[in-house]
Amino acid sequence: MLEIHHFSYGPVTPAVAYLMSFTGSLLGLQCAARARGGVGSRIGWLCGAAVAIGGTGIWVMHFIAMLGFSIGNATIRYDVPLTLLSALTAIGVVGVGLFVVGVIGAGEPRMVTLVPGGALTGAGVAAMHYTGMAAMRTDARLTYNPVAVAMSVLVAVVASTVALWFTLRVKRLATTVGAALIMAVAVCGMHFTGMAAIHADTVPHATAPSGAGASDLLAPLIALVSLTTTVVLLHVVTTDDSEYQPASRPRPESHARHAAEKQ
Repeated sequence: MLEIHHFSYGPVTPAVAYLMSFTGSLLGLQCAARARGGVGSRIGWLCGAAVAIGGTGIWVMHFIAMLGFSIGNATIRYDVPLTLLSALTAIGVVGVGLFVVGVIGAGEPRMVTLVPGGALTGAGVAAMHYTGMAAMRTDARLTYNPVAVAMSVLVAVVASTVALWFTLRVKRLATTVGAALIMAVAVCGMHFTGMAAIHADTVPHATAPSGAGASDLLAPLIALVSLTTTVVLLHVVTTDDSEYQPASRPRPESHARHAAEKQ
């Protein structure tokens, strides 16, 4: 059995991965709060939340953590189409979950859509994780502990349900920051639970794996998703909250004044 290292660069990669997960979660919650405040732009804000949470909070976090992953002296490369598919999966499943609880579930009791939405999103996040792992090409033979895999899926479902609940509830900056910190812990917990399921063995006479190197593939993709998230962030920062708040009802004294003028 080959020795697996999850922190080849020490605490740097997990710390940066957590920071990116927190950033994506924080921005996603801000977008979700704006989606709750208006109707015309609700879908647009939910899409922004999906890119922030799914793209940066989950996918970028996963692959930054993977930069610190190594297997003995084995070579690790990545299949480009599968890696791209994993990114689209992360954004897509978060978008579906947000749509279920934020649009389909509007006006319904929260648990009616929160539980199925969380289960669907969690299963999708787990699918993203293992699609990303399937994209990894190495000259070692990888196997997975089924119990640890099941635990990682369970953690993903719970984390996704909590994240969707936060998107329905938090609004103030302090609570949003706290929620994002918790979401980032949950996402990182799911990732490293899934990574703990891996075992690697030597393959006699193995040929060099095909695919792109981590620095050649992951760095540009991470930069692209991060740039997209930055654009969403700038839009959030420069948007007036009042534009996305429901029209305020006239105050009682206004009604009284209007009635007095008519007399």
